[in-house]
Amino acid sequence: MTGPLAPGQGARLLLERRAIAPDLSSATYRGSIITPDRRFDYEAVLRLDGSAELTPVGPPAPPELQDRLAAHARQTARAAERRRADQLPPWPHRVLRWRDA
Repeated sequence: MTGPLAPGQGARLLLERRAIAPDLSSATYRGSIITPDRRFDYEAVLRLDGSAELTPVGPPAPPELQDRLAAHARQTARAAERRRADQLPPWPHRVLRWRDA
């Protein structure tokens, strides 16, 4: 896979916000796992209670990569309440992480 986000090794985990619930209790993200040769996309619903639900859009990633994206989404969801308490928007527009294989 080519492109600016394709890593030379490992995987990039990307969450891009699509929508926020009117009461700010949840947000919908496009989640992506980007490896040197593949991209796997998901719809992710993150909630203030720290939970996250992933739904594959197309073929799913191998379980170990999907687990990494799920953990990344839960971490982002758990941070939302802290961000709100700090007077910051609870749901960031974009969160990108790189993980070694």
